[in-house]
Amino acid sequence: MRASQFLISTLKEAPADAEVASHRLMTRAGMIKKLGAGIYTYMPMGLRVIRKVEAIVREEMDRAGAVELAMPVVQPAELWQESGRFQAYGPELLRIKDRHERDFVVQPTSEEAITDVARQELRSYKQLPKNLYQVQTKFRDERRPRFGLMRGREFIMKDAYSFDRDLDAAKRSYQQMAKAYRAIFDRFGLRYRAVAADSGAIGGDVSQEFQVIAATGEDAIVYCPDSDYAANMEKAEAMAPRGPRPEAAKKMEKVPTPGKATCEDVAALLRVPLDTTVKSLVLATDQLDDKGQPVKSQVWLLLLRGDHDMNEIKVSKVAGLDQGFRFATVPEIEAHFGTRPGYLGPIGLKKPVKIVADREVAVLADWICGANEEDYHLAGVNWGRDLPEPDAVADIRNVVEGDLSPDGKGKLAIERGIEVGHIFVLGTKYSVPMNANFLDDDGKPKPFQMGCYGIGITRLPAAAIEQNHDERGIIWPDAIAPFTLVICPIGMDRSADVKAAAEKLHDELSAAGVDVMLDDRGERPGAMFADWELIGVPHRVVISDRGLKEGQLEYQHRRDAAATKVPAAEVFSFVKGRLAA
Repeated sequence: MRASQFLISTLKEAPADAEVASHRLMTRAGMIKKLGAGIYTYMPMGLRVIRKVEAIVREEMDRAGAVELAMPVVQPAELWQESGRFQAYGPELLRIKDRHERDFVVQPTSEEAITDVARQELRSYKQLPKNLYQVQTKFRDERRPRFGLMRGREFIMKDAYSFDRDLDAAKRSYQQMAKAYRAIFDRFGLRYRAVAADSGAIGGDVSQEFQVIAATGEDAIVYCPDSDYAANMEKAEAMAPRGPRPEAAKKMEKVPTPGKATCEDVAALLRVPLDTTVKSLVLATDQLDDKGQPVKSQVWLLLLRGDHDMNEIKVSKVAGLDQGFRFATVPEIEAHFGTRPGYLGPIGLKKPVKIVADREVAVLADWICGANEEDYHLAGVNWGRDLPEPDAVADIRNVVEGDLSPDGKGKLAIERGIEVGHIFVLGTKYSVPMNANFLDDDGKPKPFQMGCYGIGITRLPAAAIEQNHDERGIIWPDAIAPFTLVICPIGMDRSADVKAAAEKLHDELSAAGVDVMLDDRGERPGAMFADWELIGVPHRVVISDRGLKEGQLEYQHRRDAAATKVPAAEVFSFVKGRLAA
């Protein structure tokens, strides 16, 4: 490829709304152009990266026995109504009507469409297992699209769906996909972790995320350096403390805490460790009538240690809160506790509430909580003596660095990551409501056991940049770079020798299958080098009159601090060796 034939549109400045490195650099490198909020045109340079990502994904999916198809971007709402997700999915699902006022959706994912395919095409157990995948455009109407391709509204995703006759077979399909995903991410040349995850809106019981490690990642990844344990923050279990609850050593007393409405402020005022304080979080659940209107509400009090944070996913699995909850309103709080937030606690309630204590709080003795009176807290509080045992004890907090690993093999560490892949065992979440059955060997119909496997094709380049960049620009791994090598001839428009050497090397490398770019634009060396460092091509060869007279060319990897002089006669074999390495 010659630069004069390509479209290179680098910029000196990033757009004002670019908050993260990948957004800034992809825009400046001319890889994406914003068309609307969260909607981008993939420019030629960026599209080359995306196509390389797709090629690797397709090769490994095909190798794993999956079969490609393509499903419509616009899907009839009836399918989503069958599964129950037309309303349940929420505002991220873009709902539209055609000219006949019929409802459709713009797909954010395709469980419903693929289940419809399966119930029509897979009629017998003899056709199973089957794994079907697509690489297709998706749309999710994000409330606040941001970070460029990291959290856009329109994006490309590879989504695959497996169909099996029983749960054991579905888990084997899941493990086969987990192996394929590791092969895919290994080929990308990125540092990543596979972590246990919550299934979220997709559903299912077994789930794993693939996270690219990056300091700017939105997700917290919890892992044990001494074992294979890894999970995202939503899923990571906080182990129950060892040993019984200590005996009460202090009497309960009300202490003045004027203006101190947070656990941190109270602990500082009373000169006690923060982990002896207990924070109160008030939730509510609503009982709805046939029209979806609340007719009765239940208030819940969650108790966590002052140095811990609530984990909403874990809370959503507590019996009674698993059908949905919300944070209580101020009037509800005042009606049940008799005071405003900041001084709440489980003693002296105006109306009864359901109390859920985190595992750590359940074994605390002599703890401090709000007194349900403004500017006062209670110290020396103990279960059994000062208040009844909680209605429920559960793991409802985020783990913290240094917690014991759930596998018992060390302590937990935390790093940041960007989710680029997610795999699920769905079970019969879609096949049962959509009546998707096959005839088993006993002649009876049975629902498919399904799996779901996604990779964010357009998110992955952004994640790669977050992990691989410096002050000059992007540093692509070879496998997904827009071009693997760039030849930069200095004064090519003025020197026949430079022009001849550059074209000869370009043609030899192209014939050898190297994805090479020859910059024949006639740019000044500084501008030319700056462009390719910004774009992030990993390998560069510089050809100049002076070098040719000395019988040498210059090679430099994007990560190298300085160039390496290579004899002109050996540059082809030298480059091939570096690419192979």
